[in-house]
Amino acid sequence: MKKMNIPLIGTLIVLSLVVCPILYINMGPALDASQLEVLKTLGIIAGCSAFLCFTLGEITGNNSQVDKIWSLLPIAYCWIIAVKGGMHPRLVVMAVLATVWGLRLTFNFARKGAYKLKFWEGEEDYRWKVLRSTPPFKNRAVWLVFDLFFISMYQNALILMLTFPALVCMNSTAPFGWVDVVAAILMLGFIVYETVADEQQWAFHSKKRRLLNEGRKLEDLPAPYNKGFNTIGLWNVSRHPNYLAEQSIWVSLYIFSIGAGIGIVNWSMIGALLLIVLFLGSTSLAEEISSGKYPDYADYCKKVNKYFPGKKYQ
Repeated sequence: MKKMNIPLIGTLIVLSLVVCPILYINMGPALDASQLEVLKTLGIIAGCSAFLCFTLGEITGNNSQVDKIWSLLPIAYCWIIAVKGGMHPRLVVMAVLATVWGLRLTFNFARKGAYKLKFWEGEEDYRWKVLRSTPPFKNRAVWLVFDLFFISMYQNALILMLTFPALVCMNSTAPFGWVDVVAAILMLGFIVYETVADEQQWAFHSKKRRLLNEGRKLEDLPAPYNKGFNTIGLWNVSRHPNYLAEQSIWVSLYIFSIGAGIGIVNWSMIGALLLIVLFLGSTSLAEEISSGKYPDYADYCKKVNKYFPGKKYQ
């Protein structure tokens, strides 16, 4: 197992601390007093969330606390912005779509055992377990710093930044137009695409678990379950169709800012850009783990595109 991609973490920090302010200053309008007041409110929520995620994660040893609220906070942020923006049709549509996205993702996460009555418990993301077992993260102090600044603080900040397109649209007087319609159709379409991908993934692994629970070995299972990883449906032409959809959903939300007249290129793209960079690292880590578990996975990577549908595996 390789070390965590430290250069990627450095890139994320540089993009956040250096590039983001530059984009804000040079691309698009500055926030007015009412928008800054809303941002302050959202920032307080994000800060409290980061504190709770870090505290609970360290006390319980389950570092997936951010994952549990990842699908919920954007809903709250978008509706707060919509209310403060006078429930403009554009803001309402953005909030509704964020709600559809969030409820679907929450359901998908919940059925994997992520939520318990004791909310700090539940299934932890397997990648954190793997990382804790690798150098330099076996060092408790190093992991503590990583948990505080990257898992808890950075990810909560990113969640907030994903909703910046709604914030820049808050006081726009531009009517809901064709650009907004395109953005809404794209966002809804990618939500459906992600839903299909997740359902195919769930069905595959559920059946694989049932077969393994019958006492069979993985290599003795019928094809394609004997490979161990999903190659059915969308996963036959894309290694990460759900990741493609997730990134595209937030790019689609950004398009609403164009419809609001903020400009084709404006600083509210920050969240979507950082999410794309984060997924590059997350995907590499996930594929490294899968390659170590499944002998055929390397061949799968050679034959099938990472994100965009392309070459077929079967």
